[in-house]
Amino acid sequence: MDAITIVFIVIALLVVVGGLWAVATYNGFVRLRNLVQESWRQIDVELHRRHDLIPNLIETVKGYAAHERGVFEAVTAARTAAISPASGPAQQAANENQLTAALGRLFAVAEAYPVLRASENFAQLQTELTTTEDRIAAGRRFYNANVRELNTKVETFPANLIANGFGFARAEYFETEDPAVRAVPTVDFGGSQA
Repeated sequence: MDAITIVFIVIALLVVVGGLWAVATYNGFVRLRNLVQESWRQIDVELHRRHDLIPNLIETVKGYAAHERGVFEAVTAARTAAISPASGPAQQAANENQLTAALGRLFAVAEAYPVLRASENFAQLQTELTTTEDRIAAGRRFYNANVRELNTKVETFPANLIANGFGFARAEYFETEDPAVRAVPTVDFGGSQA
């Protein structure tokens, strides 16, 4: 073999290896994008479950605290905003944060009515809502982990060349503003001693 043939073989091998890398990287982006979308759909399922529980919760509380109309209207308005299509996870998170705040006010009203708190129906709805909130939190962690993986791949070299060339973009995180989630836990061992 002469030198020119060797050069052509080396160039052909480099082109084949580069092509295989590009295909594998592209397929990796497709897999990650689909994983992010699938994990968002799981959150969406739990959000719908949450939204479906709220009217029953409102009706249960209304039976005991009918004069708390402003709270019921706030929860209903926040639920309506939360179930309307959002422009993305950030907007959905903002809507859900408003709903969480309104639900907090609803539960504060419920605290003032011991008979309501003792109601089996209210307790069951509260348990279902708590379970759903836990599922949403787990789904949010899974979704955000997938978003982090996709965003890292979109931003790192040389994979970002494929991302930019084929229109793969960063995904939005689904973050909560719930003060209970963001609060720093406090520990008290029975008071301070001087």
